[in-house]
Amino acid sequence: MTDDPLPAEHLSPLASLVDEVLAGVGYEVAAATDAIDDAVPGYGGLFDPSTTPTELRPALEGLLESGLTRPPVPESTDDAFVLYVDGSSRGNPGPAGAGAVIMDSAENQLARLGRPVGSRTGNNTAEYVALQLGLSELLARYEPRGLEVRIDSMTVIRDVWGGDDPTEPGVETYSEAVAAALSRVPDHRYTHLADSDPNPADALATVGADIAALGPG
Repeated sequence: MTDDPLPAEHLSPLASLVDEVLAGVGYEVAAATDAIDDAVPGYGGLFDPSTTPTELRPALEGLLESGLTRPPVPESTDDAFVLYVDGSSRGNPGPAGAGAVIMDSAENQLARLGRPVGSRTGNNTAEYVALQLGLSELLARYEPRGLEVRIDSMTVIRDVWGGDDPTEPGVETYSEAVAAALSRVPDHRYTHLADSDPNPADALATVGADIAALGPG
């Protein structure tokens, strides 16, 4: 795996800068938010209503120029993992985000990941991106032999595990990336989450959608 940012749909210049910061810290939402909040002058922050794009842009550019460090990778109890994923789109299409939570087999949280997907993106695309995000970072950090993906999108499940062709226009690139990533995990399966089931990736996808709504910068 490389440290290159994952592909995204159309984002405003400001949201794109936040996505670059996220990429620099391995899409760890808390690490990125803390770094941005520390870089914004005064008492503002990434989601502080008092922070203007004029303040936020130089803070983001300064962070990128200074170089960002990924947080240390926590140790896993073994080589089996659980991955929660979720995508969120306001308006469907609208500002969309992706979230993923990596856990070990004892369900200790190892990573909380999120990112913006696009400023006018559908929910299904966000779901694909969430799965790509989680798999990409899982493989960058660990050598998984077993994986349970917990996901609520039947559209993605039918494509990835059911062999159906993608039904959402333009998701082929994400679908192919997911298939390639899963080919590196010897034993993988999915669990379909009902709407009532808790999903810790949901809040991270919401943060990603908040970032996708930023603009113009």
